[in-house]
Amino acid sequence: MQHVSAERTTDRTLPTDAVVITVAPTGSEPTRRDNPSVPYLPAEIADEAVRAGSAGAGVVHIHVREDDGRPSADRRRFEEVVSSIHARSGMLCCVSTGGATGMSVEERLAGAYASADAVGVETGSVNFAGVPFVTSGSDTARVIEVARSLGKALEVEAFDIGHVATGADLIDQGVLAPGTPFNLVFGVAGGSPATAGALYSMVTHVPGGSPWTVTAVGRHQTRMLMGALLMGAPGIRVGFEDNVYLRRGVLAHSNAELVEQVAQLCELVGRRPAEAAECRAYFGLRPATDAR
Repeated sequence: MQHVSAERTTDRTLPTDAVVITVAPTGSEPTRRDNPSVPYLPAEIADEAVRAGSAGAGVVHIHVREDDGRPSADRRRFEEVVSSIHARSGMLCCVSTGGATGMSVEERLAGAYASADAVGVETGSVNFAGVPFVTSGSDTARVIEVARSLGKALEVEAFDIGHVATGADLIDQGVLAPGTPFNLVFGVAGGSPATAGALYSMVTHVPGGSPWTVTAVGRHQTRMLMGALLMGAPGIRVGFEDNVYLRRGVLAHSNAELVEQVAQLCELVGRRPAEAAECRAYFGLRPATDAR
């Protein structure tokens, strides 16, 4: 097992055949009514992440839940999940600061204080199926401030083209580091549509030197991820946060099953899941150096 280092590198170059696969094992919205396998408890979330890592995922995007499945802002739960994953896997942990609608920015920041490697940051607001999810400029600045003070890498979570443009502006202004990665999300009601045109537009606005991952929700997932792979996407994301089905009408039994499916997509186009050091380079982190 490797010790996680926070040392930075400016070299984010990945081999062209490598694909950083991120797994988002629970999110804040899917419940066991949607799929009985959705994990709630910290141990369940960590177990799902580690199994997904064995299937090819190199990064885990972390939300936590209360025992009854409600979205949680409990720092201890974040730390329990992150510590368990790090103890058993070389996966890189990126905590969400999206939380859930209605949470304050300080509640959303709970996971940033865990011993994770990276922190997601929203760069704008969006209406999730008509429900406002507000991220003001000051909210974005607060997340960046806290992440930097804790020595964490950052990833821009972009639900629309304006979020990408704002992230690019923050890099130009020196607020975000050059090469900060972008997670481009498609198919959320109120956000960017899951179309080839939207994919092209979002990708062309990602600043040079920044790697990008494509996330697509529900029935759009496989089609959009295949399009992303054909475009040379450095990363793709799957997991119960985004989609609980393996294919139409067939529920996935685990997050690992979803990862296995996209690993096969990678193979079909002559690509492969990225190794641990490559996932760290994606986030601008040096390879872990000492074993534990």
